[in-house]
Amino acid sequence: MKPTVLLLLLVLLAVSGPSRAQVRSSHLDLPRILPSLSRPANHSRIFYAVMFDAGSTGTRIHVYTFIQNGSEKLPVLDNEMFHSTKPGLSAYADSPETAGETVRRLLKVAKKAVPRLDWKRTPLVLRATAGLRLLPVEKAQALLDQVQHVFDESPFLVPDNSVSIMDGTNEGILAWISLNFLTGHLNANTKKTVGILDLGGGSTQITFLPKLKKTVETAPVADFVARLDFFNSTFELYSHSYLGNGIMAARLAALGALGVEGLEWRVFKSSCLPNKFRDEWSFGGLTYQVSGDPDGHAGYKHCYQEVLKVVKGIIHQPCELEDSNVFFAFSYYFDRAVDAGLIGGAQGGMLQVRDFKKRAKEVCNKMTKFPPISSFLCMDLAYITCLLKDGFGFKDSTVLQLTKKVNNVEASWALGAMLDHFQSLKIR
Repeated sequence: MKPTVLLLLLVLLAVSGPSRAQVRSSHLDLPRILPSLSRPANHSRIFYAVMFDAGSTGTRIHVYTFIQNGSEKLPVLDNEMFHSTKPGLSAYADSPETAGETVRRLLKVAKKAVPRLDWKRTPLVLRATAGLRLLPVEKAQALLDQVQHVFDESPFLVPDNSVSIMDGTNEGILAWISLNFLTGHLNANTKKTVGILDLGGGSTQITFLPKLKKTVETAPVADFVARLDFFNSTFELYSHSYLGNGIMAARLAALGALGVEGLEWRVFKSSCLPNKFRDEWSFGGLTYQVSGDPDGHAGYKHCYQEVLKVVKGIIHQPCELEDSNVFFAFSYYFDRAVDAGLIGGAQGGMLQVRDFKKRAKEVCNKMTKFPPISSFLCMDLAYITCLLKDGFGFKDSTVLQLTKKVNNVEASWALGAMLDHFQSLKIR
């Protein structure tokens, strides 16, 4: 080959592309130059959080994916992975190791949802609610110790105080934060917010932002009012949790079975159950023999008197509930409305308080001829009606938003608890 031709080829190669070494170097630099597919192009930070809700009737895991666009702003919730299992941890009060295994199995959900490289910086938190609050202290602590052991073995970030029993008032406040975050009402210019009604197995919560000073001034004691400092806003909330007024605990109270010994030979009768009904029912690790009233005292009127004693003199009626707030009702409010055919199980819907009352009458007065899907449906619907009307003081015409999810995220306190963790909310 002539020298001039060889020189021309070398020049063409130099102009047409990089050398093999340069190509290798460029491939190595690509991840540093270009954002990965899992990250937004503006380099917003993606982070994850795992929250366990240890309730009285089940344990739920929430795996959240957040996008943080700036340190001064609320993070954007990008996704939630949710899974639940029954029964709750309190059912294993006499075998805490089994409770630990329940949590270990649920952790597999988190390992699938969170990228392996992010495990070490993803906080892992469990908060227990009324189920453990109702247990003797030593039994509740044994369950918490087992969960802590499982957490410490996990590959996730386990912060201080990662496993604990949550105060009931905080449960209501954190649920309020969750629902108002999901509905876009948490910002410095907030003029309207939504109230929350949460009906669990062991306790029930009500939280809303009062518009009248009278609501705060007439609260029974100081712990019905909580001040929440949130970025540039301060909210003075009416909030209270009633331990023992969750739907399962209310069944116990209505049956007269609270704290009773000799369960193996006692049968607890109720006019809220079908006349010929007799079966076993378990809650909180204990099993009860329950039956209808064989003497025929059944139906809505008799049942309502039974559940009224669980509410009367216990639930405080705050002011201004009728028209000043939109209330979201979830947990067992939603579940029993679905069971009763009042709303669909997918989207939920708007109900008036009188809708619960009407369906409770229909179920209770016909359960001898047409047994309901659940033997406790009459009692549960009568209790919800009584709690809303004679308890909190809602009018028949009050409209409630029954929901299980908002923007595909579970309606619960769990999201608020994670926002509390990340944003260091001051609740006092």
